[in-house]
Amino acid sequence: MADAVARLTPQEAIIYLMVMISASDGMIRESELRTIGRVVRSFPLFSGQDEAQLVETSEACGKLMSSDGGLHKVLAAAEAALPAHLAETAYAAAVDVVTADEELDPTEIRVLELIRNALKVSDEGAQAIEHAARARHMTLDEPS
Repeated sequence: MADAVARLTPQEAIIYLMVMISASDGMIRESELRTIGRVVRSFPLFSGQDEAQLVETSEACGKLMSSDGGLHKVLAAAEAALPAHLAETAYAAAVDVVTADEELDPTEIRVLELIRNALKVSDEGAQAIEHAARARHMTLDEPS
């Protein structure tokens, strides 16, 4: 018998995706945690959301991710919870988190691809979101 897909709200689904992409390189950095908090505080989708519940939701995501096939379970739950019109919003949140530390490793890139595919974000939409995230995270230092 197949495992049941976790039932999430759209907001929980986006938090799960942000936690998943943050953990995908084996380490959740402080800059990524700050970005998750910023997204929850600033995206209109989260208005009225209790920010204190963020820790509880993140811990539930971690528990699901640590289960057998956890990455795919998170993707399936997010896909089921998110209406099509929120796919780019969810992808933008994930990209914001993964670019927060200004380093992308191959695992993070692969997980972003999995998110993009699960949510059916177009290549053009993904490129625009990724370009905007790079612009938001630029500093005074010249990129190398």
